[in-house]
Amino acid sequence: MTAAAGHGSPDGTGMSTGTGTGTGTGAGMGTAAAAVASRTALLEAREITKHFPAGRRGAVHAVDSVSLALPHGRITAIVGESGSGKSTLARLFARLLKPTSGQLLLDGRPAPAGRGGRRRYAQQVQMVLQDPFASLNPVHDVRYHLTRPLKVHGLGPAGSLEEALTSLLERVALTPPERFLRMYPHELSGGQRQRVAIARALAVRPRVLLADEPVSMLDVSIRLGILNLLAGLRENEGMTILYITHDIASARYLADEIAVMYAGGLVESAPAVAVTDQPTHPYTQLLLSAAPDPDRPEPAVLSGSGAVPSLLAPPAGCRFHPRCPHAMDVCSQLPPPLAEVAPGHVSACWLHAPKNPATAAAPERRNDDPPTQLADDPSGQQGRQTRPALRHPPFSRPRHGQSNEAGDEPAGH
Repeated sequence: MTAAAGHGSPDGTGMSTGTGTGTGTGAGMGTAAAAVASRTALLEAREITKHFPAGRRGAVHAVDSVSLALPHGRITAIVGESGSGKSTLARLFARLLKPTSGQLLLDGRPAPAGRGGRRRYAQQVQMVLQDPFASLNPVHDVRYHLTRPLKVHGLGPAGSLEEALTSLLERVALTPPERFLRMYPHELSGGQRQRVAIARALAVRPRVLLADEPVSMLDVSIRLGILNLLAGLRENEGMTILYITHDIASARYLADEIAVMYAGGLVESAPAVAVTDQPTHPYTQLLLSAAPDPDRPEPAVLSGSGAVPSLLAPPAGCRFHPRCPHAMDVCSQLPPPLAEVAPGHVSACWLHAPKNPATAAAPERRNDDPPTQLADDPSGQQGRQTRPALRHPPFSRPRHGQSNEAGDEPAGH
């Protein structure tokens, strides 16, 4: 998973990347893009944009020129506040929404067109929605929900239908299968409903699973089981997964890579540990400062304020600048290019741009700005302004739990 600079045209090699906050770099790929473009993507969005007409008020800029590549057999997480465009991007990947502009690539080729092409695409790319109760038809039992996709896609089971349904339920740890096949959605717990929704998506043997906040509607006590189920699909079956969440801690636990999204664009992209332990974009630091941390000795200190701007009229320049404690004049004038701050780690911020305006003129600091220090300057000497130091130690990444059992979850949760 990568994001790369600019709105330039893709060059067709590896992964094209971009962000709604980046600037054009002309033809070809920028330096940051080239550094992370060698990994082959299974599913890729290039410069994809989605604007929703809003009558006389204009249009809602839900997703603006975002490029994101999903490597084979990896879990990519997209994190950000509500309203940042995460779910819209997932629906664009699933082709539930038609993009205003941009392109979807599957195995490096444009997504197939036409009714037959859309059905072939849907067989390979399946989506799990946020609310399992709303996504399951309450008048049909589990057997119907698992059989229906097989009929729609004309997929006859290799053996008997009963064996195929039993295998699906066992894959999602709903045992004994014969008990759940006769149950209706209202008879299941929230975690069990979500497992049925995942089993339905797996029925057509997809290669990509798009999980749109799959645990946000569930009790905290059963979220870990769903996350471990997704991790098992990646580790045991090589499934490619896009995990949408507003919880950066769960993204750290589950994902291999994290992309941070803000106001319709990608602002930072890196391996999961790098994003959470060495965040370089002020917005990523804001997310981490707001994340609950039981090991934090003092109250959280937020590195910014305000809310996601109206996407009817996004701010000029960097869309985060009205909330950024390090905003400079250039931030309100020009969108920052995406810069590589470490191998495989890119950030769309003027503090890290190759031609950083801060090197020519020191940025005007606000009175309430927290002190900053160089990321590579352990002495703490003030120099070129980069990211502020985290005020608490980064949380360690736990290992995936071993238990996937779900049959004993109490119904009604």
